[in-house]
Amino acid sequence: MSGAGGPDPWRLGELADPLPVAPFPGPVDARVTLPGSKSITNRALVCAALASGRSTLRGILRADDTEVMLSALGALGAAVTIDETDPTVARVDGIGGRIRGGTEAAPLRLDALLSGTTSRFLLGVAALADGFITIDGAEPLRARPMRDGLDALTRIGAGVVASGDGLPATIRGIGSSDAGGGDRRSVSVGAAASSQFLSALLLAAPCAAGGLRIVVDGEIRSWPYVEMTVAVMASFGAGVDLRRGPDGVVFDVDPGGYHAVAYRVEPDASAASYAFAVPALVGGRVVVEGLGSSSLQGDLRMVDVLAEMGAAVDVGADNTVVAGTAGALHGVRVNLADLSDTAQTVAAVAVFASSATVIDGIGFIRRKETDRIAAVVTELRRCGIGASELDDGIEIRPGSPRPAAIETYHDHRMAMAFALLGLMSPGVAICDPSCVSKTFPGYWRMLDDLRSTCR
Repeated sequence: MSGAGGPDPWRLGELADPLPVAPFPGPVDARVTLPGSKSITNRALVCAALASGRSTLRGILRADDTEVMLSALGALGAAVTIDETDPTVARVDGIGGRIRGGTEAAPLRLDALLSGTTSRFLLGVAALADGFITIDGAEPLRARPMRDGLDALTRIGAGVVASGDGLPATIRGIGSSDAGGGDRRSVSVGAAASSQFLSALLLAAPCAAGGLRIVVDGEIRSWPYVEMTVAVMASFGAGVDLRRGPDGVVFDVDPGGYHAVAYRVEPDASAASYAFAVPALVGGRVVVEGLGSSSLQGDLRMVDVLAEMGAAVDVGADNTVVAGTAGALHGVRVNLADLSDTAQTVAAVAVFASSATVIDGIGFIRRKETDRIAAVVTELRRCGIGASELDDGIEIRPGSPRPAAIETYHDHRMAMAFALLGLMSPGVAICDPSCVSKTFPGYWRMLDDLRSTCR
């Protein structure tokens, strides 16, 4: 750890590449405060930007994916002020659901860079525009599927001109409730590829004239994220009625927009998965503050997987404790469809179990920042660990990792998960370590802080 006023050895962009990960010398004993949830931050930012009045958001995540959202909402007219003394506090002057796009010849352009969440939520917001909005991103984002969301926008009357099944896409909006009254529109949406398309429509719906009825066509991927969306919307005053009918799951969203509120973002449960994995591997105990039984995030259930593997877990009202005894883990078969962002973390922990682990229900993560199934298997094999791709997941056969430089494929979760191997085995190094800036810029510092507590 750096001393007060000294150089920061964990400044992103100045890290060694590949970055060596030193094994932990013993069990940990730490209390950890983690950055805000990316998923909740981006949902709350959208609601605050569409609301009437000024909202104050506390505990927001400051990382690449949320900075892109802040920039896009500012371009749409929301005024965002970051507190001078606390950069995790944002004051958002909302636009009351009234979005002015550009002309057909010169649409308003929004660049989501590498943020899938931002791009998909902006599709829903663009549907409210009085005018034209083009949403684009970097090449890896352009390759990610957007067809379910684009088709849904067409069904509610928006005009869509897209490049194949993805970005860039130009949306001609239907206008917001500011344009006057109207009957409630009804739209079907597919959510098997990603629940983010459903969340995008839900977030926009309170500002549509007459509200919106959304009928989900088939399976809903990552249901806990949909529940999170509805909960955040409710905090900003939106009315959402959910029922299961003969045609599937139906959401009736009332018109009336959002109200400005004071809102606190809870810590990121996906980021917490790495902190929870540490005591399960090296022994000792980690307490994560601010994440407890009332969490909106399904990814907190990753601790249940650790418990099944042999760690001790205690989920309290406002914190979660994981304790482990090094060398006592065993393999499991687990479906991570609803918490797929923790799949790479579980795969890393499984390397040190006493028997094989099968992770299934995650075939769709082949279409994330990279093909996460192929990437995990490739990098585990690079370390000499037996691993196989399955149709819907991964099988990991435990062993002792050999020294290797881990390719991360510009995927922040590959970097963070595979760093866990280095806590147990010497010679592991992480290529492109700065890619963690996408969601957890302080990740390497967190590991260093945990190392400093080793007994």
